Amino acid sequence: MIRLLQEKDIPQAQRVVRVAFGTLLRVPDPENFAADMDYVRTRWLADASAAFVADVDGQIVGSNLATRWGSVGFFGPLTVHPDYWNKGIAQQLMQPVMECFDRWRVTLAGLYTFAESPKHISLYQKYGFYPRFLTAIMSKPVSSKRSEGSGSRRFTDISTSDHDSIIQECNRLTDSVYPGLSVEREIRAVHAQGLGDTILFWEEGKFVGFAVCHCGPGTEAGNGKCYVKFGVADSEPHFEQLLTLCDELAESRGLAQLEAGVNLSRHEAYRHMLEYGYRVERTGVAMHRPQEPGYSRPGVLVIDDWR
Repeated sequence: MIRLLQEKDIPQAQRVVRVAFGTLLRVPDPENFAADMDYVRTRWLADASAAFVADVDGQIVGSNLATRWGSVGFFGPLTVHPDYWNKGIAQQLMQPVMECFDRWRVTLAGLYTFAESPKHISLYQKYGFYPRFLTAIMSKPVSSKRSEGSGSRRFTDISTSDHDSIIQECNRLTDSVYPGLSVEREIRAVHAQGLGDTILFWEEGKFVGFAVCHCGPGTEAGNGKCYVKFGVADSEPHFEQLLTLCDELAESRGLAQLEAGVNLSRHEAYRHMLEYGYRVERTGVAMHRPQEPGYSRPGVLVIDDWR
């Protein structure tokens, strides 16, 4: 049976995520794979109406979670316990997510998956998703670099009464990248759940960039890490400064490593990240529905990876 994820299901669903990925990646102890990270609770809290599980006789054997970023939707992690692989459960878990996308009327839907896996790519092609450019998951040690001349603040330091206006500024910037793109959900979830912070960046009074970051265990980052879930800037110089501001946030939290993903079609963003010290840890492929670039194209200075 496919149904909505309930709070009591979260521990079982988290275990399935660990065991499924750990088994696929052939790690020695799948039960404890990425145990310091959490994709299930955080996304369920952000939108419980878009989180689904496969229930077999009261046992959770799989889950899938959809995310809406305004006009953009993506899903994952889609996981099934290895004991139930090749039984059609992944396809069953796709159905309610596709219904979410239809209900939300997104103009671009996507996912991140293993580029080397014909099985995964074939599954998602059945639903109209097409593989496009690789997405690089990158990391670097946290440094003590300092930004110069930037007017930056953090969302946690902003008065609650000003939150709506700040998010409107963020939406104007993302809308300039792709019509209707909005990561308001991520900004509010990070703040409400205490997952990290959102860096806000002005230059001469103009809002020029922001980055939504997860920090530490129990988030999508994990122990000792700062994960840039989404970042955007309006120019290459401002993108470089935004990278430095992420370093500052990570250092202020006592974290040792930064992690961020970037689609390789955004070659300027990728180049700046390499020059800043990021190195590729692994790659996956972004799949789009419909088969068009969306905001993964040259000239777009965006950090994200749809995991």
